[in-house]
Amino acid sequence: MKNKKSEFQTLIKIMEKLRGKNGCPWDKKQTHKTILPYLLEETYELIEAFNKNKKEDITEELGDLLLQVVFHCQIAKENGKFDIYDVIKKLNQKLVQRHPHVFADKKGLKKDWHVRIFWEKEKKNEKNRSSILDGVPYALPSLLRARRLISKAKSAGFSWNENKSILKKINEEFLEVKEAIKNKKALKEEIGDLLFIIAALAYYNKIDPEDALHKTNDKFIKRFKKIEKKLYAGMSEKEMLKLWEKTKI
Repeated sequence: MKNKKSEFQTLIKIMEKLRGKNGCPWDKKQTHKTILPYLLEETYELIEAFNKNKKEDITEELGDLLLQVVFHCQIAKENGKFDIYDVIKKLNQKLVQRHPHVFADKKGLKKDWHVRIFWEKEKKNEKNRSSILDGVPYALPSLLRARRLISKAKSAGFSWNENKSILKKINEEFLEVKEAIKNKKALKEEIGDLLFIIAALAYYNKIDPEDALHKTNDKFIKRFKKIEKKLYAGMSEKEMLKLWEKTKI
């Protein structure tokens, strides 16, 4: 039986061959930039596999995501920058450094929130950031980015104490949306403010707003398909809503 540990070495050799002289024309042509879209695509496919909770799909999608890491490392190696082992070495060092309560004699990190606060402070110092919010990637989907910003702000002491306070803020933002309804530029800003505070409500109730909206999208699709063939151009709003209400039954 083949040693499981040797499978990783086999993966590295396969990637080298694919990019080699007699390798695959498509693989040889790729750059960091051209394969970046696949990194996002594979990430979302993995999330979908986890949501479906199918072992075979999860295993396959984790492999596809690992391939993206190995692919980038092979390109970097060919350019004389770094290889997969440099990446692993740096990761090992970071894991040990970020867990002094496990690998050293750091006291006072007994709760998960203690650890989160410690991590945020360490990352800010390590990367010489002027703000704890600087580490949130700009390219994240907006709802996910909002959640990360809210989480990081909380670790620095900016937080709501109860749902009542957040709901009050939601009501305030909703009124501002109503007031701005005739001003497109102002409306865009106010809708953004409302979405952000709703994301905060989700976060403080341990709900992923991205996941919540994803499930609502699925629910909308399911309900819409029930009435799709009955819709027609010029249908009144009243007729449409009457059909829509029946989809709840």
